[in-house]
Amino acid sequence: MSTISVSTPTPTDLVMSRTFDAPKELVFAAHTEAEHLRHWWGRGNPLDVSIDFRVGGKWRFVETADGKEHAFRGEFREISAPDSYTWTFEYEPMAGHVMVEKFVFTEEDGKTTVTASSTFDSQEDRDGMLQSGMEAGANQSYAALDAYLAKVG
Repeated sequence: MSTISVSTPTPTDLVMSRTFDAPKELVFAAHTEAEHLRHWWGRGNPLDVSIDFRVGGKWRFVETADGKEHAFRGEFREISAPDSYTWTFEYEPMAGHVMVEKFVFTEEDGKTTVTASSTFDSQEDRDGMLQSGMEAGANQSYAALDAYLAKVG
């Protein structure tokens, strides 16, 4: 099983990278279309997805886990399908701590690497995200994506 590679190239940046055994167009769609996102982003937990995939469009995901709702939201800033997109990302209970995240999709030999580069307002925000269990959660979500891609691919 593949795991996410995580690096912190600057005090306010976080870069995560992961390779999937699926073509770029499918992996991109799985990241940007509600009918796909519902199957993996919440790591198997119920997930309500609202997404308006266009520049300026808003998105909101509400995951129900351990009897609690966890809401995330943002806005799309750039889209170059199926190569990349940039969005803002905010965990609603910590409103005001917004990061900008760019996803880049590259394919080689039928496998797609997703590289997410996140820029935070401060090192404290970046380090808080790292300490939140984000890496374990991202690995769980991407393991769920592996299983989903195997079904639909």
